[in-house]
Amino acid sequence: MRQFINGTSTILRPTRRTFLAGVAAVAAAPLASPFVARAQETALSINTWGGEWEAAARANLFDPFTAETGIKIQTVSPVSFAKLAQQVNTGTYEFDVTTLGAAELVRANQNGLLEDLEESYPGGLYNNGMGSHAFATLMGWRKDKFGDEPKSWADFWDVERFPGKRSLQRYAARVIPIALLADGVDPKDLYPLDVERAFKSLDRIKEHVVVWWTAGAQSSQLLRDGEVDMIGIWNTRFFNAQDGGSPVAMTWNQAILDKAYWVVAKDTPNVENAKKFVAFATSAAPLAGFAKAQQDGPLNPASLALIPPDQAERMPTNARYAEQVVSQDLENFGIDPAELTERFEEWVLS
Repeated sequence: MRQFINGTSTILRPTRRTFLAGVAAVAAAPLASPFVARAQETALSINTWGGEWEAAARANLFDPFTAETGIKIQTVSPVSFAKLAQQVNTGTYEFDVTTLGAAELVRANQNGLLEDLEESYPGGLYNNGMGSHAFATLMGWRKDKFGDEPKSWADFWDVERFPGKRSLQRYAARVIPIALLADGVDPKDLYPLDVERAFKSLDRIKEHVVVWWTAGAQSSQLLRDGEVDMIGIWNTRFFNAQDGGSPVAMTWNQAILDKAYWVVAKDTPNVENAKKFVAFATSAAPLAGFAKAQQDGPLNPASLALIPPDQAERMPTNARYAEQVVSQDLENFGIDPAELTERFEEWVLS
């Protein structure tokens, strides 16, 4: 599997998996929608983050896509770069479509794991990923433990002033910038990343991070159930906990803004259906519905016009938070994302 982590190894070309098309072909006719499928085409398997994320996708993307095309969707979670790489290498596909953050997207495209895509809206295509929405990793905490006092990642690292159990996502491209901000790096000087300084900063907090979460639903539960006192958590998952009645608080200050992309696994035999889904999921109305349910900012400008102002208050792309959030800069990252991920994984396990 290491061959997929460093950018220099060669990807083995898989053979396509075989599958049965159990419905006879129907007579060809002009279709009313670009997303309508032929009757003989098979179901899609989509890799998701599970939990509330998947529920929002099911209601606003999956079920409407099935209603319009007749293509059924099954899901597998959580999102896994390792599984994406493994299935392209072996030719045995567990899923056809997945969602990736920007860092893993670059990594996947570098390693030949993705199908070529066409833009479904102007400017939305990046490294063979079609832009879906923007989300933020922000600092959340138990209000019954710390009140409204924490203000920054430096407070997250301050275990003397704010003693308690911590949790961060097991995702290098989001944690490394957080570690630098906690160490006093000015957001405008964050990129290129000073990786050595970041790991020294992480060394100081490591023993207090009791969980390195890997699924969105897990992070929300950790905060909601009081299993941790402070957490680096997606804005959507924080509001899930808050809306459930948990005594929690957050800050937009120094939130790490990231973008999510839909991608199609290289050489999946269901490639045409997969591409139809990506086009549908990033079109204006479906994406707006998903973004409203998730409280994330849609990247398709046509979707933005469909978001009511009161709902935009919870979205990290809201203009009022522009001076507080910190956007990832993969063009000036300072290190190959694959190399960073490998080193971070070794550090977590050490």
